[in-house]
Amino acid sequence: MSAVAAIYGHHVRYGTASFETEPPSTEEMGRRCAALLEQGYPYLVAEQDGVVIGYAYAGAYRPRVAYRDTVENSVYLRPDAAGRGAGSLLLVALVEACEARGYRQMVAVVGDSANAPSIRLHERHGFRLVGTLRSVGHKHGRWLDTVLLQRTLGTGDATPPQPRAA
Repeated sequence: MSAVAAIYGHHVRYGTASFETEPPSTEEMGRRCAALLEQGYPYLVAEQDGVVIGYAYAGAYRPRVAYRDTVENSVYLRPDAAGRGAGSLLLVALVEACEARGYRQMVAVVGDSANAPSIRLHERHGFRLVGTLRSVGHKHGRWLDTVLLQRTLGTGDATPPQPRAA
């Protein structure tokens, strides 16, 4: 979990993908991971030559019961791993894991409309742009947008969802 915390910490300190402003501790990142796993969400880690180069997870899109079939995804990579396919591998595996769990929609909330690599990654894997929330965050001295992308999982809204614990 220390490698995951280091990756995320870099994005918190220097990037705009996350709107957090203080990097969480390794212990806090472990707590967040455990909470997702306890709720049955997937949490994936990519390694290359024994080194963690990225991670991805899905969690609740929103807490209300009617949203229970929709997940929000996150994908983070070490800066030196960007552009080499690890993000695609993680996102594809995450989509498959969510489909296997019966989820029907996946939403990506991309921090910063200038984050073209993340937007392109999602679009390459079947996500479509559904909206942009303008200037909803302020970090590193500038206003930031969030870009919303969405992808159907499994049969999407073509069939009723399977019963799931509330």
